[in-house]
Amino acid sequence: MSIVKINVLTVPEEMRETLEQRFAARAGMVEGSDGFEWFELLRPVEGTDRYLVYTRWRSEEDFQNWMASTGAGHGGGGRPAASGSEAWTFEVIEQTGPRAG
Repeated sequence: MSIVKINVLTVPEEMRETLEQRFAARAGMVEGSDGFEWFELLRPVEGTDRYLVYTRWRSEEDFQNWMASTGAGHGGGGRPAASGSEAWTFEVIEQTGPRAG
């Protein structure tokens, strides 16, 4: 099954809009990568100042290949939007979706 990579970003209140704009501007940078399955940027609603950047990949090898490619560039110029970062990795062992019709 797939693997999930979650980048946990601590983002000060004054940098939230900047972070979201930078992610919106990066649209298309990962979607064509071999083995890429899903992306989500999760904004905190309450109780935390941490955003979650969720990506799902067919395999660890596919993720590592993307990281090594030029398509994995981070940044965007200017002041960093996040004041801290932590990376989590999970294996998908069970999944489900909505039932058809």
